[in-house]
Amino acid sequence: QVQLVESGGGSVQAGGSLRLSCAASGRTFNDYVMGWFRQAPGKEREFVAGIGISRITYYTDSVEGRFTISRDGAKPTVYLRMTSLKPEDTAVYFCAADRTSSPLVPRTPGSYDFWGQGTQVTVSS
Repeated sequence: QVQLVESGGGSVQAGGSLRLSCAASGRTFNDYVMGWFRQAPGKEREFVAGIGISRITYYTDSVEGRFTISRDGAKPTVYLRMTSLKPEDTAVYFCAADRTSSPLVPRTPGSYDFWGQGTQVTVSS
């Protein structure tokens, strides 16, 4: 079992930056693929970024070049650095873990086994 706790959300103006953190419990963190998803009101949960056990990273097109996902196995924590934020980035952001140790980074929520409670990010124009 893995517990994930997100932090770092908040309200910023367009063009601003935030860094989300996801602290994970458990000894096998380094064996998990980690992902960030977001869900805006009335919309489905969508993939934002993922990082594999080899630290390979993937991003959805709308955040490519603006967001950076990273992981620190010693802490263990996964981060999402968000820059040049836009109003359309407003959503609840969730951290997720896939325990299959796959070399791939899934982009569908159903592929992930553990989820955090979410943290709100609000970007005003």
